[in-house]
Amino acid sequence: MTSPSDVLAPHDTPAVAAPRRSHRLTPGFLVRQLLRLAASLAVLVVASFAMIHLIPGDPLRKMLGPTAPKELVAQRRSELGLDEPLFTQFTHYVRQLLSGDLGTSFFSSQPVADIIGQGLPNTLALALLATLTALAVAVPLGLWAAVRTHNGRRRGTENAFTTLTGAAVAIPEYLYGLALMLVLALGLGLFPPAGLTGPASFVLPVTALAIAPAAMIARLARVETLRELDTDYMRLAHAKRLPAWRLYAVHLLPNTLTATLTMGGLLLSGLITGSVLVENVFAWPGLGLRTVEAITQKDYPVAQAMILVYGALVLVVNFLVDLLLGVLDPKSTLSTPSASTRREG
Repeated sequence: MTSPSDVLAPHDTPAVAAPRRSHRLTPGFLVRQLLRLAASLAVLVVASFAMIHLIPGDPLRKMLGPTAPKELVAQRRSELGLDEPLFTQFTHYVRQLLSGDLGTSFFSSQPVADIIGQGLPNTLALALLATLTALAVAVPLGLWAAVRTHNGRRRGTENAFTTLTGAAVAIPEYLYGLALMLVLALGLGLFPPAGLTGPASFVLPVTALAIAPAAMIARLARVETLRELDTDYMRLAHAKRLPAWRLYAVHLLPNTLTATLTMGGLLLSGLITGSVLVENVFAWPGLGLRTVEAITQKDYPVAQAMILVYGALVLVVNFLVDLLLGVLDPKSTLSTPSASTRREG
């Protein structure tokens, strides 16, 4: 990040300049985070097994039909191991996971690993593009709003910004998806209404996913920017009459990005799971459609694997965000000063 010492001239008072600190993540912190990740994954495995079995209904009746003979149902139940005690089923489930076997779909007889391999790249592409789009729109918008409304100026702009972004955050992603499909796809015919047929197919689902996060990040970026505008190094930069591009892009922007990028990482994990409904709206060939189908049909192997994949992605993204915060934020307790910093103290 840009520190005040980058702006100050050599003859400026050292009281204004912030000392440079180099930080490193400690081995102890990394071990603790890895242990927390492992514990969270263990809880996720138990939850994924329990949640599916708590859903009412008989998967075999859905598979074989309500008129199937009882003998056939009992035979199929025994073949799948569903007549065994839950604890026995759970231990078998854990052994399969540890061996890398996610099982086979009850309904399609397709390996679950193949189902995930087909849909996961499309889901990740959608979530990643939505996150990048939200950041690309929100950061400049938040910075612009902060500069325009600094020191209580332009109350109208401030009220419009807070009202519009607040409303944008409150609307669910799938409603944006339905509106965009009705207007831009079915109404004007500008984009494909469903499926993945080319680059244009990404526009509507990515936009639907990105609107609410962009509004949230813009509000955060504005708050962070307003705080930086009142710092000593920014006042000094203003007094030196630096060009606007250097003042805002070189000195201001890097110092506002720590919290913004952290929020962006957390939103990425939220968009991975939040894309389920949007994928259903646009018939997107990701994990969303298969997840809803698997839970509705009580297709145990597929549903459990989907819950595991979504949960593991969220945990891993949050883990990486914690590491990033420890590197970027010099005030973070996640990192400790290096030896050179301690010598400075």
